[in-house]
Amino acid sequence: MTIKDTAEEWEVRATETPFTGKKTSVRTDDVVMPDGSVVRRDYQVHPGSVAVLALDDQGRALVIRQYRHPVRHKLWEIPAGLLDVPGENPLHAAQRELYEEAHVKAEDWRVLTDVYTTPGGCDEAVRIFLARDLSEAEGQRFEVEDEEADMELSRVPVDELVRGVLAGELHNNCLVVGVLALTAARAGEGLDALRPAEAPWPARPFEA
Repeated sequence: MTIKDTAEEWEVRATETPFTGKKTSVRTDDVVMPDGSVVRRDYQVHPGSVAVLALDDQGRALVIRQYRHPVRHKLWEIPAGLLDVPGENPLHAAQRELYEEAHVKAEDWRVLTDVYTTPGGCDEAVRIFLARDLSEAEGQRFEVEDEEADMELSRVPVDELVRGVLAGELHNNCLVVGVLALTAARAGEGLDALRPAEAPWPARPFEA
């Protein structure tokens, strides 16, 4: 038996969108179950996201501390952002987010992993990149606003982040998945064996 997620779509008898927000919406589908019954499923429709685990030449990860109102916490996170344009190349989006949130650019990019953040209630797909060979970005810093105006930026050894994850002290999904995937990749075939930065992404198809 091959352990691999597979695409599948069950019949939808009816659908509606009871709420539409600035970036996301809520959809209600009437879905036919295997026994023929029909059940209602509500979920958030999301454009998708990218995140960047950026490592400097000392092996430290670039992390950001930001207030997240839904959970009433300031969370340590890795740079991340929405795929604002349908069909947008996720690598380009990741490079933009690294510049905007950290004023940093990277020469070496790999796909670290792809995840669905909360597939029971949201269709958000996130591609997490590994970025290396960092340097300061040119030009003026991106002008931030709202929660981002209060962000803190730091560089933290990966081992310290792993410890915080396993101790239940760090909770951001992309940070948790990113640092643990990095640790697994290092222990396995190595970082150079990771997928190329423009590897296909069926969850959010794009043009190279």
